[in-house]
Amino acid sequence: MSTSNGSITQRLGYMEGIVSSGVNLLMFGVKLWSGMATGSVAMVADAWHTLSDTVTSVAVIMGFWVAGRPADEKHSFGHGRAEAVVSIVIGTLLGMVGATFLWDSVQRLAHRSPAVYSTASLAVFGVSAVIKEALAQFAFWAGRRTGALSLVADGWHHRSDAVASALIVAGALAAGTYWWLDGVMGAGVSLLIMHAAWSVVTGSASALMGESPSSEQQRRIREVIVAADGRIRDDGVHHLHVHRYGEHEELTVHILMPDGMSVAESHDIATRIESCLRVELGTEATIHVEPDGLKTD
Repeated sequence: MSTSNGSITQRLGYMEGIVSSGVNLLMFGVKLWSGMATGSVAMVADAWHTLSDTVTSVAVIMGFWVAGRPADEKHSFGHGRAEAVVSIVIGTLLGMVGATFLWDSVQRLAHRSPAVYSTASLAVFGVSAVIKEALAQFAFWAGRRTGALSLVADGWHHRSDAVASALIVAGALAAGTYWWLDGVMGAGVSLLIMHAAWSVVTGSASALMGESPSSEQQRRIREVIVAADGRIRDDGVHHLHVHRYGEHEELTVHILMPDGMSVAESHDIATRIESCLRVELGTEATIHVEPDGLKTD
């Protein structure tokens, strides 16, 4: 991808991480003060849980900082895969949150325990739910804009907090009529959170292990190559391998050249094709040329 796209991705990653960290720290202070003022143990515990969320936001910042570093002797293609590593870390933490949430919900149902909190604590939890969902929406938007799974994972972390706070309010308000509401809704949402965590972890792991180019990407690569030189046939483009390193993408491809073409001429064509692929698709290509009579798929 282009440098400008990479810089936009990094800026959005930094912005999401910094905003999330700042808001979480502010909410930690408010929840801790309210919990100590009202004597609510649950609110004090939730305050420390909110503070722990800052860790994932800091991880997002660190991931984008590492991913944005230039290539060096040990990492010839840059550090773009650091963002995927961070996604796995955040997804794992999110899975732990979902599992803990599920256990708490089951325990609440087993002991027939309704949620009971003070009016002040419910007000704080209600505001917290709105703010955390706003952070989740921002993270999801940034994730869609950049394609960064770490931002999507952080968004689900925010949403898990928003849902937890909303369930506390709903459970407390409906405790007199439906004592089981908090536990049942909590169990359902926890399964949703765990499913999101699984998707983030498996998606990031698949990217790290290397994925084959999609049929649409292969079609676009062939189109650009054939358009670059009329002597190249579509079926003469084969052995495509795409390697992704965050925003940086490397392509190796074999191309059949007409028999009898000189080395110098085939080199010029390969160089022109590499330039076209860089401009049209934002990928760095390495072309391997073969005489037409030696086609081997």
